[in-house]
Amino acid sequence: MTDPTYTPKIQSVGLNGVLVTFGERATDAANRAAIAFRGAVDDQGWTEVTESSSTLVSAFFRVDLAEHRFDGIRDQLADMLAGQDWSSAPLPAGRSLWTIPAAFGGSRAPQLAEAAEAAGLDEAQALADLTAARLRVLTLGFAPGQPYLGTLGEAWSIPRQVGLTPNVPAGALVAAVRQVCLFAKDTPTGWRHVGQTAFACFRPNGATPFPLSPGDEIQFTDVSGAELARIEAHNSDGAGGAVQEVLA
Repeated sequence: MTDPTYTPKIQSVGLNGVLVTFGERATDAANRAAIAFRGAVDDQGWTEVTESSSTLVSAFFRVDLAEHRFDGIRDQLADMLAGQDWSSAPLPAGRSLWTIPAAFGGSRAPQLAEAAEAAGLDEAQALADLTAARLRVLTLGFAPGQPYLGTLGEAWSIPRQVGLTPNVPAGALVAAVRQVCLFAKDTPTGWRHVGQTAFACFRPNGATPFPLSPGDEIQFTDVSGAELARIEAHNSDGAGGAVQEVLA
């Protein structure tokens, strides 16, 4: 399926549901399989499944296993797994492409040069990589609505810092292990702060509190610190100047 050496695993999670895992480590193929498989199961409309979610490598289906037999759900999922190679399956329809302005480097994102050096790049090359990549929302986690984005090229397989940066602001773009995380709130981090946006990942008073979903795609555009400040001053909706396009 996603890896010839790995067979997807189906297992119960207590009495709360069923987890389908597509890899032992985070890979693009395993993540694509998890998102595609979750979407396909959702499309089936099984009454036993009351909720679903996906992680970097797994799809979770909430099922009351005190009421529904695990064996029956497992067999249904196994039949679907056998139907195709989920690592190359189409991603769910209705996803969004988000184009988000960001300031890279300078006082707003002071670790771009350090991250570039760790990746064996100069700052101009690092900026080109970060703005050329059309990154997929791999999963949401750590904070409400917070996306992990990937996957950057092999050069960006940079490690986390040994120590923590005490605080990085909401809207920050931080990079490590070929991923970018867009922070939902101020937080300490071991990832390097390479960019800054005004995009709010969690909008508790909005019609859609979590604007991003796994499978969405994001492309960042480079703006100056002055332009970012202008966006921040007129950001009542939390969109941060982002443009959303629905993908077929």
